[in-house]
Parts: sequence; C-alpha cells; structure tokens
Amino acid sequence: MHPTEFVPGPDTSRAFRNALGCFATGVTLVTIDSADGPMGFAANSFAAVSLDPALVLWSPAKSSGRFAHYRAATHYAIHVLPLSARDVLDRFARGGKGFVDLPHSRNADSVPLLDHAIARFDCRQHATHDGGDHLIIVGQVLRAVLHGGEALIFNQGQYGKFSPLH
Repeated sequence: MHPTEFVPGPDTSRAFRNALGCFATGVTLVTIDSADGPMGFAANSFAAVSLDPALVLWSPAKSSGRFAHYRAATHYAIHVLPLSARDVLDRFARGGKGFVDLPHSRNADSVPLLDHAIARFDCRQHATHDGGDHLIIVGQVLRAVLHGGEALIFNQGQYGKFSPLH
C-alpha cells in the first residue's frame, strides 16, 4: 500500500477522518441529567489526563443537538462500554430511544447511571477548552467503579473487540 500524504482541510476531510480512524479507541457513553431529562452521548474521545488529581477528558462535537446540555452540565458519568453493549449505542444515536424504557439508577448528583459498564467515572466539570469543532471537557473524577470485562473497541469505522497478540 502506498502512503497518501495530504494537508488537512475541507477538500481532504475524509482522508483526515480515515487517518484518525486508524487509532483504535474504546467506546464510552457519557450521561447527564438535564432540563429535558436524562441524556446519553456516545464518545470515543475519552482520555486520562492526570492521576493526581484524578482528571479525565472527553470532547463532544459542537454540532450535536445535545451539545448545549453537555456544555452546561456540572456533573456527568462516563461509562466504558463492554462488547455486549453494542445495541446500547443505537439508543443514543440521533433519533434513538435514549433512556426510554432503559433501566438505570442515579448517583448522588442525579446523573443517570447504566449498570452494564465495565468501568464508570462519575465526574464534576473541572475545565473546558475550545477544540475547534469540539469542546474539550476536563472532569475531576469524584468516584470510579470497576466491573471489568471485555471492552467494545472502535477502529476504522467499525466496532469490534481487542485480540491480544500471542
């Protein structure tokens, strides 16, 4: 395969997305309570920032119809989804059912929580930074829950699982 070199811009946005897609990520669902009820936002932009203090980040797209709710949320939960939760993502896609008929609980900050995450980070918004067409939201982790299990992975436009080298 011959490499393709390009300068990121409007005419090469698909090539740029394809290059970014080569970096495999886990899949998270970020949940908040809002004036419109509980909401979920699928995000693969999750990353650790600091161990002390415990900080994580994620980056919602400014073009999302739910963006204003997430920008304003002071508390949220980031759920690392297991391989078995692929169908949950469809519920939170544009036009999906969201939390309708989906069992969930709430934490002390009224943030909706899903039971089937392999890890969860309950956060308070610590800082926000402009990130072009996204907002970088840094959260201070107030509580973390670890269940363990096989993570849902996103790579090159597809969902799948991790296969270790032997």
